[in-house]
Amino acid sequence: MEKFEHKYNAEQIQVLDGLEHVRKRPGMYIGSVSVRGLHHLVYEIVDNAIDEALSGYCTEINVTIEPENIICVEDNGRGIPVDIHQKTKISAAETVYTQLNAGGKFGGDSGYKVSGGLHGVGASVVNALSEWAEVTIQRDGGIYKMSFERGKTKESLKRIGDSKKTGTKVRFLADNTIFETLEYEYEILENRFREMAFLTKGLKITLEDLRGGTPKKADFCFEGGLNSFVEYLNRNKEALHSKPIYIEKSGEFPVEIAIQYTSSYSENIYTFVNNINTIEGGTHLEGFKRALTKTFNDYAKSKNILKEKDANLQGDDIREGITAVISVKVKEPQFEGQTKTKLGNSEVAGIVQSMVNDKLSTFLEENPNIAKTILEKCVSASRAREAARKARELVRRKSALESTTLPGKLADCSSKNPEECEVYIVEGDSAGGSAKQGRDRRFQAILPLWGKMLNVEKARADKIYGNDKLNPVILAVGAGIGNEFDITKIRYGKVIIMADADVDGAHIRTLLLTFFFRYMRPLIENGNVYLAQPPLYKLSKKGIEDIYCYTDDDLNTAYKDLEEKGILREQLSLQRYKGLGEMNPDQLWETTMNPETRILVKVTMEDAMKADETLTLLMGDSVEPRRDFIIKNAKFVKNLDI
Repeated sequence: MEKFEHKYNAEQIQVLDGLEHVRKRPGMYIGSVSVRGLHHLVYEIVDNAIDEALSGYCTEINVTIEPENIICVEDNGRGIPVDIHQKTKISAAETVYTQLNAGGKFGGDSGYKVSGGLHGVGASVVNALSEWAEVTIQRDGGIYKMSFERGKTKESLKRIGDSKKTGTKVRFLADNTIFETLEYEYEILENRFREMAFLTKGLKITLEDLRGGTPKKADFCFEGGLNSFVEYLNRNKEALHSKPIYIEKSGEFPVEIAIQYTSSYSENIYTFVNNINTIEGGTHLEGFKRALTKTFNDYAKSKNILKEKDANLQGDDIREGITAVISVKVKEPQFEGQTKTKLGNSEVAGIVQSMVNDKLSTFLEENPNIAKTILEKCVSASRAREAARKARELVRRKSALESTTLPGKLADCSSKNPEECEVYIVEGDSAGGSAKQGRDRRFQAILPLWGKMLNVEKARADKIYGNDKLNPVILAVGAGIGNEFDITKIRYGKVIIMADADVDGAHIRTLLLTFFFRYMRPLIENGNVYLAQPPLYKLSKKGIEDIYCYTDDDLNTAYKDLEEKGILREQLSLQRYKGLGEMNPDQLWETTMNPETRILVKVTMEDAMKADETLTLLMGDSVEPRRDFIIKNAKFVKNLDI
């Protein structure tokens, strides 16, 4: 092995204090320096105020996005302690904002019974990643203020006045030398704070955006707590019972659960620990699922709803159409991974399971009509599952008899390495023909689809197997669907939807994305799904190279650039592409398929709850919410084909 000559002694060993390390490796603390990490700064400061609310000391939190993307978070909690800290010899407030592992959330005698956030490092991390921050505290009869620049103290805490109020106000400007953007998205913050208000019954959270000409403002306060949360999630669905089933347990491990069944076929269970959204679930979810399955089976057998002696409903049958929110409070939560997305405390599973067994059994006995309605749906789901199993076996037997398990219209690539392979799902045979001729056969596969496919939002799994539009997609991806989907078996690292830039193309994209979200969700979560972006226009003139424009803005920019070169609009030929089939293979390759020049949009899922809500609205059975959405957003539509 080659050796590199360089000094390696004490001078080369870097010693960074806590906040310097945060600035050097911000991703370790907030996940990324993209827009997601930027919003994380706001969540951390608000989480501190939420912790005050969970302890019973805060009733209002006001969050303001000021001009130039300055954030202000103010609460009416106790206020950060201002007395001198024995170990650091500076005020406790300054210690919290300048020392990485300082806070009121550690140990058995901490200032909080339970807490979220970054386990006490949130305030100092936000301070370290801000160009400047200032903190104003009201407590002990006084008003105190301190300020910082890039994590270092500019002005230590000092008393600036008197006050009978209590609370903390934090203003900060994220550091533009660290973050890719400083532009906060109002809708992202709005969704997050609505969620927090649902989880903290009676807490009022106000969000105000003072940027731009027209200020935006939203107030969130829900006395119904989790019941209100579930009703909000199901507002575009048909509920099978008017009020959610609410069960709770107080004590050392408080547990709250709200459940409501709908006529839909999808399962939506959201779990939280100390108000942290555990998107990967964990032991609290495991306990809930086990209890749900046992309780409904026990009840069904006791009422002779399950006729056969050994018959059992499976968990999937019982969870079809369920919307549930599970919220637990754990003093010493153990999370798997630094991003806190999965709870690991083993004792929580037993606590949740025991509580649900007891409380849900009582509810079903006391509400036989609701129990009967839910179980009728469960039994129907069980029959559909059996039909789906038979359809799946039929597809497998048919595939085994054929010379290949790949769909007949698939033009596969020669490479077998999924990391470099990609499949284009193309609308129509004519576009598929151009794509097949224009592609790079080594790593690009083409799967043409024709006609509208099944809307899986309105169908059970038994209708999907053998469906002539969806089965080719299932076979091409090669990893199964639903609970059997295995991301390690995908045949292509990129699954690219390439449809016309018109209303029909948009519909096909939406139908495919609905299918991927409901039956191949890991494909989206893993970042394997993309949307191709074919051009809308082609500008051409003899003597110059063709110019492709993907948006109206691109077209206007192209006109201006050409006019500066002395080429007028009247001299140019403009072609508006109505469909992919209008392009010859060379054009399709050059504009939409060449990795060097194409534009691909990766389909991501920052918020599964929001994604489910949107798909239910656009693709579900309820007409009124969809009509309201269309009326509200019609004015924003461009390039609508008539």
